[in-house]
Amino acid sequence: MTPPFSDVVRINQIGAGLSRRLEPDAEARQRIARALDLQGLEGFAVDFEIKPTPSSGEWTMKGRVVAHAVQTCGLTLEPLPVDVDRHFSIQLAEAAPEQTDEIEITLDEDGADLIEDGKIDLGQYAVEQLVLSLDPFPRKPGAAFVQPQEPNEISPFAALKALKDRDAQD
Repeated sequence: MTPPFSDVVRINQIGAGLSRRLEPDAEARQRIARALDLQGLEGFAVDFEIKPTPSSGEWTMKGRVVAHAVQTCGLTLEPLPVDVDRHFSIQLAEAAPEQTDEIEITLDEDGADLIEDGKIDLGQYAVEQLVLSLDPFPRKPGAAFVQPQEPNEISPFAALKALKDRDAQD
């Protein structure tokens, strides 16, 4: 699957540090909005700053995501404008070359994101940070779910009984 927005930087371009601002054009914002099931994405900008850390083969990526999106209220299905302004920080590390055919899976929540093939896709990180900034269950202020009343009798014969009662009244 093709990402909705991509801007690749090679780690050899970072040097002592790299600063970049990404502002997708209208067409890219439409692709992102479709991919994220948004009604619209009117503004979207992400500032990145990547610097090597004292550890060999690691970098710190800091940034800020600013966006104006339109989500859909999960209850009323009405448009719900959302403004995003959020700072983030991510640790990056070069992936070690594979030496065996075995796959080792570890659940290290504090671990760094791995850089594969010496490339960092800033566009994918921008979209990821936008997703993390949005409410997964958007709800307009004041919107409330009202549980429909359950029928008194839940039985396949309840409909037949209602017909019998109706015929008895006639």
